[in-house]
This record gives sequence, C-alpha cells and structure tokens, in this order.
Amino acid sequence: MTRKLRWIGLAVLLLATASLLSVYSYGRFAQRARGAPSQAIPAAVVETPLDRSIAPMEQAHPGQAGLSLIADNLDAFTVRALTAREAGRSLDLQYYIWKPDLTGSLIVHEVVRAADRGVRVRLLLDDLNSHAKDSVLAALARHPNIEVRLFNPSRARQSYFLRGVELLLRVFSLNRRMHNKAWIADGRIAVVGGRNIGDEYFGAAEASNFLDADLAVIGEPVRETARIFDAYWNSPAAIPLDQLVDADELSLPRLRRVGALEYRSEDARPYVEQLRRSPSVQALLRGSRGLRWTPDAHVVSDPPQKAEGAPRRGDWLIDAITPAFVDTRREMFISSPYFVPGDDGVASLLRMRDRGVRIGILTNSLAATDVAAVHGGYAPYRVPLLRGGIELYELKARGSPSGGGSGLLGSSSSEASLHTKAFMSDGDVGFVGSVNFDPRSINLNTEMGILFTDTQLTRDLLRLYEWKVGHENSYRLWLENGELRWEDAGADPPRMWTREPDADWKRRAMAAVVRWLPVESQL
Repeated sequence: MTRKLRWIGLAVLLLATASLLSVYSYGRFAQRARGAPSQAIPAAVVETPLDRSIAPMEQAHPGQAGLSLIADNLDAFTVRALTAREAGRSLDLQYYIWKPDLTGSLIVHEVVRAADRGVRVRLLLDDLNSHAKDSVLAALARHPNIEVRLFNPSRARQSYFLRGVELLLRVFSLNRRMHNKAWIADGRIAVVGGRNIGDEYFGAAEASNFLDADLAVIGEPVRETARIFDAYWNSPAAIPLDQLVDADELSLPRLRRVGALEYRSEDARPYVEQLRRSPSVQALLRGSRGLRWTPDAHVVSDPPQKAEGAPRRGDWLIDAITPAFVDTRREMFISSPYFVPGDDGVASLLRMRDRGVRIGILTNSLAATDVAAVHGGYAPYRVPLLRGGIELYELKARGSPSGGGSGLLGSSSSEASLHTKAFMSDGDVGFVGSVNFDPRSINLNTEMGILFTDTQLTRDLLRLYEWKVGHENSYRLWLENGELRWEDAGADPPRMWTREPDADWKRRAMAAVVRWLPVESQL
C-alpha cells in the first residue's frame, strides 16, 4: 500500500510539474506572440453609407441611444450582412462561435467584400470552438485588411491528442472562455446579444434552431461596445492567428469561390432575397420594429482580466446587473437557456418573493436543451423554487411554428431550443446579452450585454417572453404533493407529465449522472 501511495504521489508531482512548465512556457509564448495594439476607428465624420444613414438619427436625438429588438432569426442575419455590405470604414467582430456553414459562409463573404473595399476588419474569436475552422480563419487572415485573433488559444492545433494533453496541463486557464458577442460597423451601429454566427442562430439548421434575441443599437452604447472590444483585442489573451496557424497563398481565393457558390445555392435564397428587400440599414431600423430612444442604455461587460483569473473587484458584469434585481419591486421575468442558480441564487430569488415580487423563469426542458449536462445541475433547484412561489416554465423542443422565427429551411420539422438571455424588471428595465444564470457565466466566462430603461422596449421583450411561456411553446411546472409535474396545456387533450417530457434515455442518463457529480461550479 505504501509503495502504491508513493507511485501515486510521484505521478501527482510529475503532473503538477508538467502543468507548471506548460503554463510558464505558454506565458512566454503569448508574450512574444502578442499583436500590435490598435484602437477602434472613431465615427468622427460623415463619409460612409452607414454614416449617412445613422448620423441624422443621432443628431435628432442628442444624448440618447436608439435600440431595436431583433428576435427574428432572418432579421438577425440581415442586420449583420447589411451592415457589412454598407460599411466603409471598419468592422470589429467579437464572437464565441463562428461556424463555416451556410449562413456563416454568407456573412464571411460579405466581410471579405467589405475588406476588398478597404474596410479594416478585426475579428476576435474565442478559441474553444475555433480549431476545426483554422483553415477558414487562416484564409481570412491572408487578406491585407483583415486581422484575426484568438482569445486564450491552445498552441496545439494539428493533433487532437496533443490538444488534449495541453488541455490537461493548462486546465485552469483554458477552462475560462470569452463568451462575448458583439458586431460593430463603422463605429455607428452595434449588435449585441445572445447570437453567435452559425445556421442554428439564423434559422437555417435542419435539426434544431435557437430562439434568441439581440439588440441593434446606435449612439453612445456603440462607443461603449468599441471600448470593450479594444480592451479584449489588446489584452494579453488575444493572440494573432498567424502566430498559431499557417495558410497557403491559394486559401483566400478558395474561400472567395466557396462564398460565391453559397450565395447562388437554393438554401441561401431566403437570406439573399431578404438582403435585396432591405435597401439600407436605416430602412431596416425604421421598419416594423422601429427604434426606441432612451437616455438610459449602457453596454456592460466583464473585463478581459476575468478570463485570466483576476479577482472580482466590483467591475464584473454581475456587479452591473445586480442592482436591477435588488431594486425590483413588483415583477421580474428571466429567460436563460442554462439556469443553475445555486443555493445562494435560490435564496436571493426567495427573498425577492418575500418582498412580494412576482418572479417568472423560462429555461429549456431536457428535450430542448443543447447541453443535457447543464440540465442535471438545474434540476435539483426546481422544487425549492416552486415551493417558494416562483413561476417556472421549460421550453418544448417542438412548439408553435409561428411567432419566434425558429427555422426557415424546415420550420415544420426542425426543433427549437431557447438561447435568449434576458430579464425584465418592473416593466421598464430590461437586459439582453450573452450571460446565462449559471456558475460558469458568473464566475468563469466573460460576458456582455445591454442594460436599459425603456417601457416600450421592455414591453416588447416581455411580449416575446410571454409568447415563449405560452402553453403552445412551454411546459408549466408545478408541484403535486411535493412531486414535480409538467403541464402541457397545448396538447390535445391536455397532458400532465410526471417525468421529463419527451426526453430520451440518453439525455435522462446524462442529467442524472451530472446531478450526482460535484461539477456544479463548471456548469
């Protein structure tokens, strides 16, 4: 036994030593590989199509921010593609995921065309989901007007085995990810919210599409978003792609050909036609949704140092949004695809209920979620929340086909999954962003979003919430003799479930295993 303990101790010592050496080696590499600092190009003059569209609106509303809620997936694609098409100065793009699928390729095509016109493009992506896209990103980086940086990347790019070894040795640093989403065009307009770039975020996926929300914003919040982008772009964690990956001279021409072919494909037709129907960003923003003008709208974000393990000093996103919860007097509605409140979160929500605040929470059902493991972390908190008088809803995997823009290529057959991260307080304070109400978003990942005060915009967000929690789209949870029940009032006849509705055994098993493991802090 003593010999075994010695071998175990030696193995632990060797692993710890290798980990320290790996972290030290990476730190030296990151210091050498760091890119030259750069800053957002200010919108100081009116010279581009976006300037001419947006500057008059800003001048008509001095000191205010214009916000437009984008819930429809097709509109979400259009505002990004159209602002890239009309950009004449700069595109600063920050995302957790950018997929090289249909819609991802269409947007890449617009970005390349913008760069061809002389637009400076800075693309900052989290590295966790970027490995399989190295060839596409490296092709982009060959363009003289495009620079690509990866946030907190691993050095092992070619071998899954070596990448796994690096993940093991640098587990504490690589566990922290940049979850921010921001699209900034010409310093005039920003799109901030929950969507990444990929088919399921724009209604083009065959199997499942996300119900999500962004805010398109003009005015001072655009400059706030630009300052946040610059902080991340110039942080030590942002490494230029050309320090990690090589690309051949033909990669960019190949990328251009792929983009051109995608644009002519039948699947691209709804997106191309929507762009043709949208003559300008100004017309898009002044369309059926319109802009809501408010003096109280701010983009809030975690600092990039959070991903480096820096201590919390009152400047994290959670510190910015907590007062909205503390100040709530009548009602609070929360939409979060991953909801793991923890004991402290449950206690805070129950204290709000004790003050007489009505609280409604919408999250994914086990059948609808794209991460069954997180559902295992959420499940134990349902009973105490319901006992405390909190309304709890779980989105169905298959709901009403109209109203939410869940799918375009196969809306009758594709499933839906909640991806909207938002809350509404007392009918006039709202938030839309990237942050889930779970330990990973609060403590590990970096997040951002827009916190605003506006009665009409909050009402629009609330209508979206009410549509999602309607009986056609969600199960209402309640307790019967202390046991969980799921009410499906949209079924004919109405149905009462006594276990996770419509979830297969694999999802049930995954959630059950996670429920018993000490991994909640990672969810």
